[in-house]
Amino acid sequence: MDRQLIRQLKQIVGERYVLSDPAEMYVYECDGLTLHRKPPSLVVLPETAQQISEIVQLAEGRSIAYLARGAGTGLSGGALAVQGGLILQMSRMNRILEIDLDNRCVTVEPCVVNLDVSKAVLPHGFYFAPDPSSQMASTIGGNIAENSGGPHTLKYGTTVNHVLGLDVVLSGGRIVQLGGKSSDRLGYDLVGLFVGSEGTFGIVTKAILRLSPIPQKVKTFLAAYSSVREASQTVSDIIGAGIVPAALEMLDRLTIQAVEDSVYAAGYPRDAEAVLLVELDGLEAGMERLAERIVALCRQNAATEIRIARSNEEREKLWAGRKKAFGAMGRLMPGLYVQDAVIPRSSLPELMPKINAIAAGHGIAVANVFHAGDGNLHPNLLYDGQDPEQIQRVLQAVEEIMKLCVDAGGSITGEHGVGFEKKDFMPMIFSPEDLDIMGRVKSVFNPTGLCNPQKIFPTSKSCGESGIPYKIQYKTLDGKTEEIFRI
Repeated sequence: MDRQLIRQLKQIVGERYVLSDPAEMYVYECDGLTLHRKPPSLVVLPETAQQISEIVQLAEGRSIAYLARGAGTGLSGGALAVQGGLILQMSRMNRILEIDLDNRCVTVEPCVVNLDVSKAVLPHGFYFAPDPSSQMASTIGGNIAENSGGPHTLKYGTTVNHVLGLDVVLSGGRIVQLGGKSSDRLGYDLVGLFVGSEGTFGIVTKAILRLSPIPQKVKTFLAAYSSVREASQTVSDIIGAGIVPAALEMLDRLTIQAVEDSVYAAGYPRDAEAVLLVELDGLEAGMERLAERIVALCRQNAATEIRIARSNEEREKLWAGRKKAFGAMGRLMPGLYVQDAVIPRSSLPELMPKINAIAAGHGIAVANVFHAGDGNLHPNLLYDGQDPEQIQRVLQAVEEIMKLCVDAGGSITGEHGVGFEKKDFMPMIFSPEDLDIMGRVKSVFNPTGLCNPQKIFPTSKSCGESGIPYKIQYKTLDGKTEEIFRI
């Protein structure tokens, strides 16, 4: 271990805020995608943009890789320290700096928890619309990096639609401002470019977020079905009728059983093969008419039960089951590989059975819970992480599911990001010329390539299509050569 580097880092952030014990590094060896693991060499906890600037200058001066990390709830390996190096743990930067009701915005540091933004402005009649299922833990910096979505993405859009301005630290330690409180700005949309760059452009130190007014009326439905196909057809019919709900979610039988057997039990009917959660919000005028149309479409597709939440408590209980579904699946198997493919929503009735058949063909159980309204699927593959052969079958199933979705006109990710997990699937969608252009854009912000390396771009042109094993070699802080291996 480079003791001089540790001393220099402690001079920047303070004695307490540099972690170097190898045992402490295992806390940071992965994010929410636990299949891929690699502990960093050091963890630093900065408190200001200036400290981050100095850390970046120090790391780049020594050719050391670095990346920012929030709550570690990401699901694509985006916070994985592939080349060792430094993790900048942003936990100390967790303040809400300003609530500006006149301009309907709030300024926060990157490690403010998503849900805490809404809690802070709720008494004033506002909330922060992006609501990933991890919103009780995930942080704004991570939401910005991955352009996170959530159940209400269907109507309100992803994180990028709710970020007005950013303060960021770029390569060389440059501190720059992108955007601002005004929603109409001249020049290129650099905020839009930065959001979703998965931490490969630089490090967010401050964000100006757009607030949304609390809807006048909210109505939440549960519809149960005896088949996934009937539930999927209902989704297509609702959107086809020109109705845009605030949220339109689906859970299949295995997910329902896991939720109802857990502490998150929401009262979902156990005998259903699938349930839909449909939420309308907006003006009270006209909502009953929309509700009647949705109920009619559910019945048209043979819904076995239709339930409308009669109170805010009932509504919250229905949503708690959906948002806690991933945690509930721990009852089924110790390992969970959360997928994030996207398909045209009109293809739901046709492709859902095919996805289940792919998993069954590899002897893997799959529990589906997803944003049905915009076709953002979450086939959750259940496995035992102690069984290498089972892991291999999971990875093969994932690749087949990705290809199925892309061939249907979809994409490999809707909200979790490409990260380390899906980078070798990028050639399924992008040509070498496309990837080259994206790489050139990245190099403008991150010319050294040291900011969150080995993310988004494929390791080789063939890996994503052939499943060829590969190794990545890198230098550790003490000069040793190590490697990370992926099947």
